[in-house]
Amino acid sequence: MPPAPLPIDAVLPELVEALKRAGQAVLQAPPGAGKTTRVPLALLEAGLTEGRILMLEPRRLAARAAAERLAEQLGEVPGATVGFRMRGETRVGPGTRIEVVTEGILTRMLQADPELSGVGAVLFDEFHERSLNADLGLALCLEIREALRDDLILLPMSATLDAAPVAELMGGAPVITAEGRAFPVEIRHLERPLDKRARLEQAVAEQVLEALGQTGGSLLVFLPGEGEIRRTEAQLAPRLQEGVALHPLFGAMPFKAQRAAVAPARDGRKVVLATSIAETSLTIEGITCVVDAGRARRARFDPGSGMSRLVTERVTRAEATQRAGRAGRLAPGTCYRLWTRGEEGGLAAFPPAEIEAADLTGLALELALWGSTSLPFLTPPPEGALAEAQALLAGLGALDAAGRITEHGRAMAALPLHPRLAHMLLRAGRDAAPLAALMAERDPLRGAPCDLSLRLAALREPRSAPVPPDRGALERIRTEVVRLSRLAPDTDAGFSPAEAAALAYPDRIGLRRPGDAPRWLLSGGKGAVMNEADPLADQRLIVATDLDGDAREARVRLALPITESELRGLYGDQIGWVDVAEWSKRERRVVARQQERFGALVLADRIWRDAPAEALAQAALEGVRQLGLPWSDAARRLQARALLYRDEGGEIADLSEEALLAEAENWPLSFLGTARSADQIRGLDLTEPLRARIGWDAMQRLDREMPGAFTTPLGRKVPIDYSGEAPEIALRVQEMFGQTTHPTVGPRRLPLRITLLSPAGRPVQTTMDLPGFWASSYADVRKDMRARYPRHPWPEDPTEADPTLRAKRRKPGA
Repeated sequence: MPPAPLPIDAVLPELVEALKRAGQAVLQAPPGAGKTTRVPLALLEAGLTEGRILMLEPRRLAARAAAERLAEQLGEVPGATVGFRMRGETRVGPGTRIEVVTEGILTRMLQADPELSGVGAVLFDEFHERSLNADLGLALCLEIREALRDDLILLPMSATLDAAPVAELMGGAPVITAEGRAFPVEIRHLERPLDKRARLEQAVAEQVLEALGQTGGSLLVFLPGEGEIRRTEAQLAPRLQEGVALHPLFGAMPFKAQRAAVAPARDGRKVVLATSIAETSLTIEGITCVVDAGRARRARFDPGSGMSRLVTERVTRAEATQRAGRAGRLAPGTCYRLWTRGEEGGLAAFPPAEIEAADLTGLALELALWGSTSLPFLTPPPEGALAEAQALLAGLGALDAAGRITEHGRAMAALPLHPRLAHMLLRAGRDAAPLAALMAERDPLRGAPCDLSLRLAALREPRSAPVPPDRGALERIRTEVVRLSRLAPDTDAGFSPAEAAALAYPDRIGLRRPGDAPRWLLSGGKGAVMNEADPLADQRLIVATDLDGDAREARVRLALPITESELRGLYGDQIGWVDVAEWSKRERRVVARQQERFGALVLADRIWRDAPAEALAQAALEGVRQLGLPWSDAARRLQARALLYRDEGGEIADLSEEALLAEAENWPLSFLGTARSADQIRGLDLTEPLRARIGWDAMQRLDREMPGAFTTPLGRKVPIDYSGEAPEIALRVQEMFGQTTHPTVGPRRLPLRITLLSPAGRPVQTTMDLPGFWASSYADVRKDMRARYPRHPWPEDPTEADPTLRAKRRKPGA
């Protein structure tokens, strides 16, 4: 019986023709259109290539399911015409023409054979997910197609991705678009937003029960992670009617349990509680209703801390569309969204590409192995995160000083592990396989104390565990231990678990800070904190193998205690004494110490008694930066003069506070003298250092063109105030008698603002035009002042009078 028609069938001829003509294309097809199960067979049937057809899938379950569906259409089982290849399991045969592989497998194949011999086409299924491996795989394929294999067929396939940038990256590849199924999905939103204090799991459980009562068929429920799935499962299990089966579905589950969740319900209905693993690729039989909690969990990497953490975020519109589409694959369906229609406008359009937010250490190692960092990425890796990854690899010995891969780096890249764990396994040998497998897997003892040795003991004897272990996780870890033991070198290095962990995490060796709280400074410079009740809380030195990634002070989730002798045995060549003279924010003074250090850790400390004066002055200069410059009144006046002179076009050094602090390193340190504390620094006078910064010649020009004082007609020097809107002086009216021009300063002859005072020192008039004042307002001032101060001269023509500060003599008998 021929297979039932699917929407993709209508565009397959157009797609095949485009690939014949251009050798590459981008296929857009919504969920359920049939691209996964039809396109590889269509390419095979068309005879586009004599080589194998690789189809990449983002997940193991999806890869196996796709291979089984493709083989079923040929009346075969996987391993014949259609096979699959993933970590730890391969089913291919000599006659295999289509291989469904997980995305990391393609990278390994390309690194081993850059020509990709025997492969004629590479299909990137679900490319819209923008996984790091898919982005890298496409970039590598584009480069080898350009340089070595112009016959290699490339086809990214996507459900929601904007295809135009991908087509442009591929040199203007044709875009083929298929329509989806016509089954409508009714979207039902909440009437009001969820109460922020409400538990998400409880709200989801209530919505599931309501949906079961309002719809028929089975339900697919989207939750962000395993924890939420387990808690929702606990809420629902005792409340479901008989005949409704309940299945969790997440990536770390045993494969048998995943298959049970995907399989059709034997009798009645089922409810599948799933992570984003069920958004694409998988067809779960019988689903006609979706409940979307509106949350997604993503890994975010902080290059500053070198740590990744899982964050729970709002779902994007593209993800919400994908999830809703699962309800309409087989028949008309319903999607319940746990957010209001009004909240929908605030959702982001697409999730970020993994390369924008992930730990790039593995990518950096692959690029070094490939020999190039300038690959044609759809989204280039962030420079900061890539630089941090390269620095870590250099510290692990994977890169040399020029950034080229070393032999040790090549051996690391050949292992199916994060570079940290690969380095550890190569150095510590087979004995470290259990630790490597354990650190690569999710914690099998959720809720147990932080000590990683408890997990190692549970691997050997589960009954020794302080909490009930996750049996599925333990089984996966044991299987991985066997595999890694075969790959590890047969060396008797004799490392303890703590030493092996320190090999993987040289930047996460923690030294306990002083005080009662269990807080550590990590060798990489970041902070870490632990629950006070944890048995490791009193340890002086630990290796933190799992942290929550908080940028300020990460919480330790897994760790091992390590002794100082073990640390010295591993990293003795990196431990040494350094002389440190620095400004202490806490003590507000210069501190001079000699310290034995490993990275940021101070293992021993003593007073630096003979610290040179220059080193102490440099540290005090840092105190000046933190405290601010010590301004005296004289220094402020000089600064104001210089700043105005500069504004008026004069050539002089910038004496703004910002410029002075930015260039403090270039100042003569002698002005600090023996000042070593905050009080001593505040007592300094900046006047002479400012004059030195200005320089002798410029100081002469400043004194000449913008002097610090105005010489009155009497020869008295009156200070000029440069701190206001205009330079200003204040003096008695009589002292300016005989002055017929208005005094100015600066290159552009800026007039002084003159405040003329009465004999009692009170302001009488403010003017910036003295001749105009004499000719106009003075007559009124004279009339008023003569009556109030008759003993002082008030001539009719002040321009002809002699300046004076004296009063008239009293007449005898007056």
